[in-house]
Amino acid sequence: MGTFLRTAVKAALAVCLVFVTLFFTCRSSPAAGTLTVAGAADLTFAFKEIAAEFEKETGLKVILSMGSTGMLTRQIEQGAPFDVFFAANSKYIDELNRGNYVMPDTVELYAVGRIVLAVNRSSGIRATELADLLDPRIKRVAIANPDHAPYGVAAMEAMKSAGLWERLKGKLVYGENVRATLQFIQTGNAEAGIVALSVADLPEISYTVIDSKQHNPIKQSAAVVRGTREEKAARDFIKFVNGPKGRPIMKKYGFALPE
Repeated sequence: MGTFLRTAVKAALAVCLVFVTLFFTCRSSPAAGTLTVAGAADLTFAFKEIAAEFEKETGLKVILSMGSTGMLTRQIEQGAPFDVFFAANSKYIDELNRGNYVMPDTVELYAVGRIVLAVNRSSGIRATELADLLDPRIKRVAIANPDHAPYGVAAMEAMKSAGLWERLKGKLVYGENVRATLQFIQTGNAEAGIVALSVADLPEISYTVIDSKQHNPIKQSAAVVRGTREEKAARDFIKFVNGPKGRPIMKKYGFALPE
């Protein structure tokens, strides 16, 4: 009888171990039918709409991970589990392509961005051209960090083009990305700033589009991340953004579209 009980207990423990192993394996594995999209912060509003439409059409769950293009690029190089990457500057996709981090045949231009001069409405300050940033009532001017944010680079280029960079450097505050920069202006922590047109249409903000001749074109490209388990879905998402349902949404948020 004792031998029988010991055998039964061992068998029961073995069964439990199998169930525990299966439980934790299932919990740690990516959910099937889930697409993780890394996207530049200027896409935040547009991609919420596009992701919702894509989910309706495909039944796939889309997880958006938005941030500065430079930071996301570094994360992909370090093995972050993204399926597809939408950068705010094509040079970052080219960099990843040279490093063999993305699939070359999936690289595709999807938009050209625009920048605006944005002001907090409650400040009572009117600024419609870059020279207005010299107004002594404007104590802080917010831009995205040019070290890793393409829209920050464009802001810097525009100020240099206008001959204002050196005169304004002492007023500058840097956001990690273009959305964080916009929050500086929304909250009044900066009276004005330069942000993406795609995120500027908010009640707290008044804005003026900056002449695109004052900075290099903000060409934005996408690519499927090498090693993804959702390659087909990732390819389909790029096509969707550049297709008849995605393009009108992108245009609504102020992006110029590639030919």
